[in-house]
Amino acid sequence: MPPPLAGIRIVEFAGIGPAPFAAMLLGDMGAEIIRIDRPGGADPWTKSVIRRGRRSVIADLKSADDIAQVRGLIARADALIEGFRPGVMERLGLGPEAMLAVNPRLVYGRMTGWGQEGPLAASAGHDINYIAISGALAAMGPADRPVPPLNLVGDMGGGALYLAMGVLAALLSARATGKGQVVDCAISDCTASLMAMFSDLGAQERWDFARREGNILDGGAPFYRNYACKDGRFLAVGCLEPQFFATFCTLLGIEPVPEAERMNPATWPTLSERFATILRTRTRDEWDAVFAGTDACVAPVLTLDEAPAHPHNQTRGAFAAVDGVVQPAPAPRFSGSETVTPSVQPDFPSLKAALAAWE
Repeated sequence: MPPPLAGIRIVEFAGIGPAPFAAMLLGDMGAEIIRIDRPGGADPWTKSVIRRGRRSVIADLKSADDIAQVRGLIARADALIEGFRPGVMERLGLGPEAMLAVNPRLVYGRMTGWGQEGPLAASAGHDINYIAISGALAAMGPADRPVPPLNLVGDMGGGALYLAMGVLAALLSARATGKGQVVDCAISDCTASLMAMFSDLGAQERWDFARREGNILDGGAPFYRNYACKDGRFLAVGCLEPQFFATFCTLLGIEPVPEAERMNPATWPTLSERFATILRTRTRDEWDAVFAGTDACVAPVLTLDEAPAHPHNQTRGAFAAVDGVVQPAPAPRFSGSETVTPSVQPDFPSLKAALAAWE
């Protein structure tokens, strides 16, 4: 069967970070995407991965003729994705009101850090700032300071994934009602949404928001943290449940502590140091061989250049090579549809050629 989004057309306005990643995800599922690039073309460092699977065309958004042709593309599209600051698209004459008048079924996806309105809407910012006000950043890192989790939680999790989900939801609505709408995806909003589980734990008094590295999932618990090995590399230990913890301890060669003691935060520093001392006696890969195939919930902490060689990733085809660049393969999998094989697509020579492709 064709990819799940085959037949969906999307206009993407080139940017950096979450908006192009959302477009990549939709393209991996079969959407046909034309990316509008500024004169000078795409950033070379993102062309083969984040910008894979779709064709681009150069448009001078200061040119009335180019703007008219871009409007023609939008008139033929099912959705639009843009990541400019609030008001930029309106000043170009390409805002939601104008475009929905041209194409009433259009889904207009807007990616910003702070949203389309609010005290911070016009302010500059980056992932670290957006997750700071959402409650997420304060929860991550060692006890003495919060540490940004790359830009995965804000830009990619609270940005790209929510934008892709919002666009898909609005496309289903447009198919049912014949009416498009704006998807206002603010990274600060969506990162707050990602924290729902921890709001729940806090309401149950099972999470202390005033502490880092003192809760069950933040590295405080000895059975859910990373440990250094003899070679300076790390093991990820996640034996949360009693039966998995017992397996872990048995393979370490020690007796499991009683459950009441295991779940008592007062015992965690001592137990963590005991595990750390044992795990420092062998290399990461030696320990990986000990735990492999068991229910100890232990995995080697691999770097991104190591990950493609892991047997599980190889069996699953989790990575693919495109023009010599090893990169994550499309996900998730579908039982009745193919995802798109990652590829670098040729650019359109002109806006007229792009319009002709969508005639």
